[in-house]
Amino acid sequence: MGRVTVRRPVRKISATRDVRRPDALAAEEPLEIRVGGKALAVTMRTPGHDVELAHGFLLSEGVLASREDIATARYCDGVDDQGRNTYNVLDIALAEGVAPPETGVERNFYTTSSCGVCGKAALDAVKLRSRFSPEKSEFTVTTEVLSKLPDTLRTHQKVFASTGGLHAAALFDTDGNLAVVREDVGRHNAVDKVLGWALQEGRIPAADAGLLVSGRTSFELVQKAAMVGIGLLAAVSAPSSLAAELAEENGMTLIGFLRGDSMNLYTGDHRVSDLS
Repeated sequence: MGRVTVRRPVRKISATRDVRRPDALAAEEPLEIRVGGKALAVTMRTPGHDVELAHGFLLSEGVLASREDIATARYCDGVDDQGRNTYNVLDIALAEGVAPPETGVERNFYTTSSCGVCGKAALDAVKLRSRFSPEKSEFTVTTEVLSKLPDTLRTHQKVFASTGGLHAAALFDTDGNLAVVREDVGRHNAVDKVLGWALQEGRIPAADAGLLVSGRTSFELVQKAAMVGIGLLAAVSAPSSLAAELAEENGMTLIGFLRGDSMNLYTGDHRVSDLS
């Protein structure tokens, strides 16, 4: 398996000293996802939980609905210059009767750690209809519980603590307990890993959970949450305009700038109680 962190020398300069020392960097490597032996996507990710990532990606693309939709997941041969397996090619075999993903030009894409989906033809091409309506989610949470979530998440970000270079995503319950936390250089990958975990655990649709992300909220992250029936998405940083619009369209609750006892509630305030 690829390394989660990489050690490199660094020159650290400050007003009082100039020293050279090793530094830990978050690893970033390509993962090619294949379905039935055919290449579907390449994403730049932090190695680890790759099967969850692939499952979550296919789930949020509308290909999967349950863990029974996957027959097998296996790494393909891919070697480095020393003949070692890179574990950077993962092939997914769908169960009998499960339709493969679209492979037209308008759906093919490459993802980076910074922007997520790149190269899809137009907004209409990336808007997907969820088979699990987020609007029906009865998940609720108090402002007190929400205010504690960022600190709770930070205590679980082990790789971030050593590198300062990873995003995190988590599923939480109405009492603020975290069911799963995943880290990755890509915020969309962190979410896919969380959703893939939920799929493998038989927790899809995830209408009984909220989704917490450590950075900003993009259109894509709202769509991923909507595709699994999540009704509430909370982020430490800001949402984009399209993220807010999509959340409103899907009847979702969207929270941004969740920092201590302060937060911005953009949509769906009926799921948040103890509002003054």
